Amino acid sequence: MSDTPTPTPEEQAVVATGGTGELVAGEYPVDVDAQLLPEYSRFMPLIKWLIVIPHYVVLFFLGIGAAFVAFIAFFATLFTARYPEGMWNYMYGVQRWAMRVLAYTMLITDKYPPFTLQETPDDTIQLQAEYPERVSRWRPFFAWLIVIPYLIVASLIFMVAQICSFFAFFTILFTKRIPEGLFNVIRNGFTWYMRANFYSYWMSTKYPPFEWDED
Repeated sequence: MSDTPTPTPEEQAVVATGGTGELVAGEYPVDVDAQLLPEYSRFMPLIKWLIVIPHYVVLFFLGIGAAFVAFIAFFATLFTARYPEGMWNYMYGVQRWAMRVLAYTMLITDKYPPFTLQETPDDTIQLQAEYPERVSRWRPFFAWLIVIPYLIVASLIFMVAQICSFFAFFTILFTKRIPEGLFNVIRNGFTWYMRANFYSYWMSTKYPPFEWDED
């Protein structure tokens, strides 16, 4: 009989991404990796919206900082054809932070979001992105415009994901589980939303694909 301990759900999530937050070669440069847990806290959904209020306060100020960073990055990209890596990392961190909080309130993770811009390896949901070495000088002028068709679809999918989160509230309350189908819709909602955000802010230079992830 093996003495090897069974990995926790959080450890399984780390294994799914290799613990690095890096994308597999050939994948789209922005992705969301989430782990469906075998069991969720039955009553936490009743108070999650309340206990994340401190995060909303912090995100408000981080959002102000992101607006200034995006403004400076606009001109930096225009003159150098590069998104300054430090600024890109800050924007990436803000997106990561916001996604964790949203994932927590939409019930697909029970891990309270950490107060950090950095990746934490025990997260059951991770935002993975690759820094673009070169960015077209003119991309900041039109990225927000050409992403509109994708953004419309992404917004609709995210609305459906929010509805699925509402139903997940009751499945967790009565069974302590989220049906895999509901979970996949919510996860895809996050993936599409994050890809739209990254492209809109020219943090990714590859147009996001109109594809549904079944994995």
